[in-house]
Amino acid sequence: MKITFYGHASLGIEVDDISILVDPFISPNEKASHININTLKADYILLTHAHEDHVADVEAIAKRTNAVIVSNAEIVTYYSNKGFEGHPMNHGGQWDFEFGTVKYVNAIHSSGFADGTYGGNPGGFVIEGERKNIYIAGDTALTFDMKLIPLHTKLDLAILPIGDNFTMGVDDALLASDFVECDKVLGYHFDTFGYIEIDHEEAKRKFFDKNKDLMLLEIGESIEL
Repeated sequence: MKITFYGHASLGIEVDDISILVDPFISPNEKASHININTLKADYILLTHAHEDHVADVEAIAKRTNAVIVSNAEIVTYYSNKGFEGHPMNHGGQWDFEFGTVKYVNAIHSSGFADGTYGGNPGGFVIEGERKNIYIAGDTALTFDMKLIPLHTKLDLAILPIGDNFTMGVDDALLASDFVECDKVLGYHFDTFGYIEIDHEEAKRKFFDKNKDLMLLEIGESIEL
């Protein structure tokens, strides 16, 4: 499993020959100006919620790639009404896709499209692949619901928001890593704009002091699990 950070909360995931994009907000992000969305592959697009800083490039990419949009029922309906293919889910449900099993889990946030359309309840994804398991938290506060995840899935990586203000900050992300029982964390949803700028070295030190690994990738940088 290869994971690429495209800035903010946007991710690319490659599982064998399947390409997945998560929350594509790339072209409006000045920090990701070197990423060309027209070159990105996508068989699936996973959306945690409907905010513009998570869905801005969905239509352009889905139109070009015919990707299947996976999200809550309201978001999938929104895009289905525009002619895009989707797979609706809701909290606690899971589905076996060709790249692995996806469970849609709780997130505490809000969700609405830029045009005012209701975006359903926000969520996160637990992906169980053939060899590796990951948790993509989405935009969320720290929640005790995270403690449910290790009851059914042993994680190899937790992808957690760390920018604070709109989501968890670094300190709550540390607690979240305890809740999900995963000491290997990829931070995201930070530095895109002033409200969520963080001190990278301090954040890494806090995790290191707890014998945990916080990875902060450069935009376009990848890791392999």
